[in-house]
Amino acid sequence: MKIKDIHRVYFIGIGGIGMSALARYFKFIGKEVAGYDKTETPLTIELSDHDISVHYKDDLELVPKPFLNPEETLVVYTPAVKSTHSEYQYFLRNDFVIKKRSEVLGLITKDSFCFAVAGTHGKTTTSSILAHLLRETGTPLTAFLGGISEDFNSNFLLEGTEYSVVEADEFDRSFLRLSPNVACITSMDADHLDIYGNAQELQKSFLDFVARIKPGGKLFVRKGLPLNGITYGIEDDSDYCIRNLKIEHGTYIFDLGTPEGTFIGVRFNKPGRHNLLNGLVAFAMAIQAGSPPYRLAEALASFKGVQRRFSYRIKNEDFVLIDDYAHHPTEIDAVYDAIVEMHPNKRILAIFQPHLFSRTKDFGDDFAKSLSKFPSVLLLEIYPAREEPMEGIDAAWLMGKMTNAQTKVVEKGDLVSEIKAQNPEVLVMMGAGDIGLEIMKVTKELEYAH
Repeated sequence: MKIKDIHRVYFIGIGGIGMSALARYFKFIGKEVAGYDKTETPLTIELSDHDISVHYKDDLELVPKPFLNPEETLVVYTPAVKSTHSEYQYFLRNDFVIKKRSEVLGLITKDSFCFAVAGTHGKTTTSSILAHLLRETGTPLTAFLGGISEDFNSNFLLEGTEYSVVEADEFDRSFLRLSPNVACITSMDADHLDIYGNAQELQKSFLDFVARIKPGGKLFVRKGLPLNGITYGIEDDSDYCIRNLKIEHGTYIFDLGTPEGTFIGVRFNKPGRHNLLNGLVAFAMAIQAGSPPYRLAEALASFKGVQRRFSYRIKNEDFVLIDDYAHHPTEIDAVYDAIVEMHPNKRILAIFQPHLFSRTKDFGDDFAKSLSKFPSVLLLEIYPAREEPMEGIDAAWLMGKMTNAQTKVVEKGDLVSEIKAQNPEVLVMMGAGDIGLEIMKVTKELEYAH
């Protein structure tokens, strides 16, 4: 099926961050779009505001009738949807063209110059910085992002079709549907072991992804990863390197060494060295579109960020509230390092909602070690997402592994009272589940108190 032959697109799981971006793309190019999701969110409300029909009950009667024509409708689903879903089963039995989100991304981007950002951490921030840099330098691009960019207040950007920016997601081996011209790999830490079984299989999938880069294409890899490619790093001998790094008023200032020359006094405002590395590889990739390096260096300074990626919800002299998507031990470590670098000697309280029973079980010891770095921690119950509960695996089980005495398991409704009782100078709320909705409530309660 070619994009031009599609009249209607129906999404099962339309409210996902990646799925909603695809829905907006098809609506933008003139297709009829509708979909199902199990809960209403700000993303689904925004889709409805764009005349996209969304319903929240698995019921074929709620699917708009024109979408029940298999000759004119493409069905897109997310792997998070169970195979027993009745709408999915109907489309399967009635010979509809059904594709995963990753397959559709492959279709859309195959005729463009495709930038693909891969890695177990940093995909969304890196791809958002890359989209920002290309946009600032006038590159005609389409970008599908896994988060809401604060620079264009969306997870989707369409300013041309010559270039495309996508996240190459390792979950369910989705990135093996892409054939990029330029790719990067930010990290290869063990994750998604419910899919891969072990870290070796995960690493093998990254090698398979590298093999999909088009002939003559380029691969950028963080220095130290077991891959051959153009390297990037901080204060080392990488091909693209940050040197003479310092911090002034919460802003990184550094020299940027590249094969194209050295750029002095480059500025980047997003805290955390992990974010600095994301900005560096985005800069290196953007050069491949022919953008002038000096203009890209200037554009790095104006990048605002991505929602829920070390986002300041409140930032006063006496109190800071940070919102972050961190849901893996390595990401929690990066958040901790960024906090102590930017806010040294402050009283810190961390609130964490584990994501997935399987991930919590697989990395329980690592989660405990990472979280125990914080002087005080509040744990919410595990967010199940696509999983059923596992016997014995819960927040109390994780707390039992931690070495920090200042740890409690709390209910969502008790968060504000617990925070006020501890009176932290820096509060960070982390997780990939519905903690994002709780942060909005906490921010509303606390912003008037500070």
